[in-house]
Amino acid sequence: MKIRKFEINKFIIGIPEDIGPRIIHFSLKKYPSGNVFAVLPELFINTEDGKWHIYGGHRLWTSPEGNPRSYSLDNKPVKIEEKNKCINIYGNTEIQNSVKKEISIKRVKEGIEINHKIINTGRWPIKFGCWALSVMKKGGFAIIPIKPEKVDKHGLLPDRHISLWQYTDISDKRLIFTKNFIFVKQDEKIEKPFKIGTIANPNWTAYYVGGLLFIKKINFKKGEYPDFGCNVEVYTNSQFLELETLSTLETVEPDSFIEHKEIWDLIEVGDIKPEEKEIKRTLKNYLPLG
Repeated sequence: MKIRKFEINKFIIGIPEDIGPRIIHFSLKKYPSGNVFAVLPELFINTEDGKWHIYGGHRLWTSPEGNPRSYSLDNKPVKIEEKNKCINIYGNTEIQNSVKKEISIKRVKEGIEINHKIINTGRWPIKFGCWALSVMKKGGFAIIPIKPEKVDKHGLLPDRHISLWQYTDISDKRLIFTKNFIFVKQDEKIEKPFKIGTIANPNWTAYYVGGLLFIKKINFKKGEYPDFGCNVEVYTNSQFLELETLSTLETVEPDSFIEHKEIWDLIEVGDIKPEEKEIKRTLKNYLPLG
């Protein structure tokens, strides 16, 4: 895998030239070898189109998930362009799916902005959403905020929900619920997959590993979200954990597009555990906690 590296603010970003569009490396400049993403070039699944490799790092899919549509092969060289203080990665047209994917990266005050864009290259409208997936390295835990919030005058109506997949076991020891957070631990000793989704409140999610916290901030937009209404999802197995955010589902006209933005940050937080009080104490200066 041939990788071009860029320094943006306090970060190092690595972009593969021969697959994608992807971001395969994300680290702090002071720890250039401390990539928080998992890199898994040998891991693949068989599809109707051939072997789809997960590769690792960060990728862009269309939601909702479907096979072979979601697993369209992205194993061809991409165009990488620096323009107007922005790094643009242009994927190849997925002929069977009638879409083309682009990822752009630029510095912002809070960190770096990752913009995901999917263009309808076909001849008729298609309904889909942007789905931004980051494959995180082993040994950490994901955080999803689920702050309670009154939605009616008397507090009689439900204010939160979770989505579960058929392989999800809610008694799984990797899952921890507290009043304001969902934690999902990555455990290399547990092979069985696990996945959970919800609407994050406030609008961020994060992954802790090795003293570092990788943060994704997103904007909430009213509308129809996939998977029974999720804008954040976490998947894990014995090899990695995926930290995922999703846009609303939109009907995209020919030659039109849909976009979805994440703001990334990577901060040093020392040794923390998936416990409510500790997370609030550690993150109160970095993130809205409700």
